[in-house]
Amino acid sequence: MKTTLLALVLASASLSSIAAAKEPAPVAFANAVSSADPRSTDAGLAMLKRGGNAMDAIAATLLALTVVEPQSSGIGGGGLLVYQPAGAKAPLTFDGREKAPLAATPDYFMAADGTPQPRRDATPGGKSVGVPGNVAMLALAHRQQGKLPWATIFEPAIALARGGYEITPRMARAIAGSAETLGRSPEARALFLNPDGTPKAAGTRIVNEPLAQTLDAIAKGGPSAFYKGAVAAQIVERVRTAPTNPSVMTLADLSGYEAKQRAPVCTAYRQWRVCGMGPPSAGGIAVLAILKQLEGFDLGKLGPDSPVAWHLIAESERLAFADRAMFGGDGDYVSVPVAGLIAPDYLKGRGKLISATATMARAAPGTPKGAQPRTPATGGEVPSTTHFAAVDAAGNVASLTSTVEGSFGSSLVAGGMVLNNELTDFSFEPTAGGAPVANRVEGGKRPRSSMSPSIVYDKKGRAVLAIGAAGGMTIPAQVAKAIIGVLDFKLPVADAIALPTIYVSDDLVILEKGPRGEKLVAMQPALEKLGHRTVAAPLPLKANGLERTAGGWRGGADPRSEGNSAGY
Repeated sequence: MKTTLLALVLASASLSSIAAAKEPAPVAFANAVSSADPRSTDAGLAMLKRGGNAMDAIAATLLALTVVEPQSSGIGGGGLLVYQPAGAKAPLTFDGREKAPLAATPDYFMAADGTPQPRRDATPGGKSVGVPGNVAMLALAHRQQGKLPWATIFEPAIALARGGYEITPRMARAIAGSAETLGRSPEARALFLNPDGTPKAAGTRIVNEPLAQTLDAIAKGGPSAFYKGAVAAQIVERVRTAPTNPSVMTLADLSGYEAKQRAPVCTAYRQWRVCGMGPPSAGGIAVLAILKQLEGFDLGKLGPDSPVAWHLIAESERLAFADRAMFGGDGDYVSVPVAGLIAPDYLKGRGKLISATATMARAAPGTPKGAQPRTPATGGEVPSTTHFAAVDAAGNVASLTSTVEGSFGSSLVAGGMVLNNELTDFSFEPTAGGAPVANRVEGGKRPRSSMSPSIVYDKKGRAVLAIGAAGGMTIPAQVAKAIIGVLDFKLPVADAIALPTIYVSDDLVILEKGPRGEKLVAMQPALEKLGHRTVAAPLPLKANGLERTAGGWRGGADPRSEGNSAGY
């Protein structure tokens, strides 16, 4: 990752770092939800209490987050869902990633002088908005797996939008950080700014009647009410007439959008099995690689207080992220050697490059089976994403990551919903070294993603952990760390999520700075002695998960966030 992007990610961390959430003592439940906001957790639980299943709960949670956490996700963005039906042998994965308009070309983000447009300039306005995929994804998954009527899952979100909700401290920080660009959009300004243009403060009550009407229309008319008709017209009008960076999106782009069911990516990790999302996510593959490459080391014996354990995790990240940059992309447009990248022999060989006593001089991409020569992709993601999970007493398990990309996405609002800026996840430069970049912009293409919703299974094939994270390119590092925390360090999921995060950008090892990172930062001299180039800096971290115990499911929400977990 280039230095400029690293600076952007680190700067964004200030918006995500808030006071610790008041997570109750772990209690085991038959039915449970974990999300980034107690009001969205309640929305999911309401579906379970009405006789719904994990699919109904996860859908209602996403819809409620559209209302109460608009800076992070919602129906104006996209998501990836990993869903384990009760009794099924493997999970289902659903792709609701946003797509570029059909008229978008590889030079979409190139300036007139032939140089890439600065990312900070490309983000606000219409050009960065991808065709939203969450509504289509929910419809596809709910049609297959839902239990309650489609309209029922919208009821909590409509009530929150119409009845009003209070701005949280984290949301207030996000508004303040995006006030200048929010002020360019009349709809965004009316929702999030005061009449004098100053940001609304924590505790201010927001009523979002336009969003209530949008949600009500989709509840009654199904996904076509979003992708056709008045709602679609509002989205297209807003992005095409944006005062900054107008888009080329058309009504045909909306009506032609399709969510897809994809094949999951899975691998054995010690006595467990870990499954996640394949392309266009590069995060799921990266999580599997980080874990599998570490099988030759006894992380449990080392424990979370060992600098060697964190050194090994960092080295495995370096290898996984090198492959991510080289091979990640939309598999519908470029060849992604998925089978080769997650093959046990390949990852075992990659793991042999890791030493417990020294740092690799260079972590280069590997040559997995099926790989074609290409140039590593540039570009990257910044936070404002969210993850949530739901389980039910029948044995269904859902793990979903949703996003609008940057804080408040494009800063445009249509029909009461924040519109994403996901197209800035593409590589701005279409070629490198004379060859096409895999993650370049193309019409109808989905940008590469780091989102990594995951489910872990025990040797009996039972789902035992549903986990995921938010935070741009730090997501795979957070998810792998939490899985290691639960499986190797034997920590409750809440404590595993609370562990500090070590994140690697090229050969720079970033140690989480802040209350949760103090022990890790104290290891900085030991890590540097092993050969690492390190820096302590705040990171944009937020994770949620659910873990099966002997007595039922217990939840974990990141103490760095305002999230919670609850059940009955």
